[in-house]
Amino acid sequence: MFTLARTESFSQDIKKSRFIAHVAPVENEDAAKAFIAAAGDPAANHNCWAWRIGQAYRFSDDGEPSGTAGKPILQAIDGQGLDNVAVVVTRWFGGILLGSGGLMRAYGGTAAACLRAAEKIEVIARIDARITAGFSDLALVKARLGAIPDLLVRNEDFTDSGAILTVALPEASAAGMARLVTDITSGRAQIKIEDR
Repeated sequence: MFTLARTESFSQDIKKSRFIAHVAPVENEDAAKAFIAAAGDPAANHNCWAWRIGQAYRFSDDGEPSGTAGKPILQAIDGQGLDNVAVVVTRWFGGILLGSGGLMRAYGGTAAACLRAAEKIEVIARIDARITAGFSDLALVKARLGAIPDLLVRNEDFTDSGAILTVALPEASAAGMARLVTDITSGRAQIKIEDR
């Protein structure tokens, strides 16, 4: 499964109507909603959108005839095997009616063209963990964490005796990571993998 590397956009004119697609990677529903709110243009006739995050998805026709905009945008996401993606297609009406089929092709086609042009990256399943390490072990722990592909350090909170690191571990290497932290610090550092 793949997602997008970054936000992208694409525009085209279809029978005097202007269509602009904005696509972005999103981690959760709140991020999708924030992107949709930011990418839409209140001056446009329609800001139709769709997003998919795992099994969850939503779409909106934003005033276009039912099924002619949001669903074709979602089909463009699914058709390219993408996840954790939000798409907004904005339309400025040019005076020529496109009909239901024309709208579906315009919205779905604009979204698909933008998604095809966007750089993709693999979606890595991650789980959250907290590592508590003393100052004497902190540099070594951070160096070893930095060498693990696809590991994200989300936060670092300092305490009187060291730090608590909040990390997102690749799911496949979580058990090995717990052993590594324990071994390199002779059991002084603690790792707690969060329950899902």
